[in-house]
Amino acid sequence: MKNKLSAIKRAYLAGFLDGDGSVYVRAKPNDGYRYGFQVAPSIILFQSAKDRSKFEEICSLINLGYIRTRKDGILEYTINKIDSILEFISMVEPFVILKRKQIALMKQILEQKNKIEKEEDFAAMLKLVDSFRELNYSKKRKFRTLTP
Repeated sequence: MKNKLSAIKRAYLAGFLDGDGSVYVRAKPNDGYRYGFQVAPSIILFQSAKDRSKFEEICSLINLGYIRTRKDGILEYTINKIDSILEFISMVEPFVILKRKQIALMKQILEQKNKIEKEEDFAAMLKLVDSFRELNYSKKRKFRTLTP
């Protein structure tokens, strides 16, 4: 289990997340889902591709996601499976400073996602998803309604 990392390494990963990371949940329109949206949580760490070997070393401590290289020369380490996200949060949460509100909101959304029984529950969760725009630097995001 990844939680066997020392407190120092978990604090380092939290600092990396605070400085070069992103925590968010998107609601992507998708007719294949019950209420017409796919709820997609993600935690992403970023680094220049020039430092790939060091970044891979850091990511191997986590071992919960995957690395991809963007066209602009930035590496992204993405954690997007719910169990993996929750495991990563449990590792770093005590040490996170700058993204504490995003982590709390992510946990709230994931908990609420499991309790959805009707459209009103889903709509309430979408409002939470949309509230990431106040915490992150997204200018494009707007609340998406269930009906077009």
